Amino acid sequence: MITMTYNWPYLLSLLVLIVLGVVLTGSSGKQTDKNAQAPHPALQDSLERSNPRFNERREERHRMVEEAFLNQGIPDSATVEAMRNVPRHLFMPARFSDMAYRNRPMPIGHQQTISQPTIVGKMTELLELDSNDKVLEIGTGCGYHAAVTATLVDPGTVYSVEYHASLAEAAERRLADLGYDNVSIRRGDGHEGWPEFAPYDAAYLTCAPSSVPNAIVEQVRPGGRIVAPV
Repeated sequence: MITMTYNWPYLLSLLVLIVLGVVLTGSSGKQTDKNAQAPHPALQDSLERSNPRFNERREERHRMVEEAFLNQGIPDSATVEAMRNVPRHLFMPARFSDMAYRNRPMPIGHQQTISQPTIVGKMTELLELDSNDKVLEIGTGCGYHAAVTATLVDPGTVYSVEYHASLAEAAERRLADLGYDNVSIRRGDGHEGWPEFAPYDAAYLTCAPSSVPNAIVEQVRPGGRIVAPV
């Protein structure tokens, strides 16, 4: 993501969802209303994680969700609930930790950022994930977006590709320490995707390419979903 604070309505116009080769903007290719469904079954696992650090700054996380989503008319959902439970401050450099629950991107090194929470939430919501989905992420960064996705697809799997070796290694350690054992990370060129584990049910790009690489489109199954800020 570009290192700046985005205007939410403007950024929504840039998020593109691809379903079966049809490009949709700010909407979903599915007809079902997942907000009307029962809470996602994986979320209870996230609430019961044994790592005590998940209890840190819980009130701040809940307040962030209220301000960034619910107060903006974005409905409560499994995605929003997942973001209530992922400790964003543990995915940021310590010098920026005090700003972890502000609705803004923050630098993580290598001219990369941890994405604005509203962007993570909207992109994840557009994917309409099921608990057993296999998901491809392009651009691991610090691992925060992967953690939100992993919460929703458990026992499914997130396969994430990161270009910068140091970011990939740090994210892998961080996710493992926090118990996200359904995320696999490799260092590589995101344009190539991760063909060894294709086909994927869904894919998303955390960066903003001029277009979605053909390799990624080819690695998503027919009827799958791709979300990218293009």
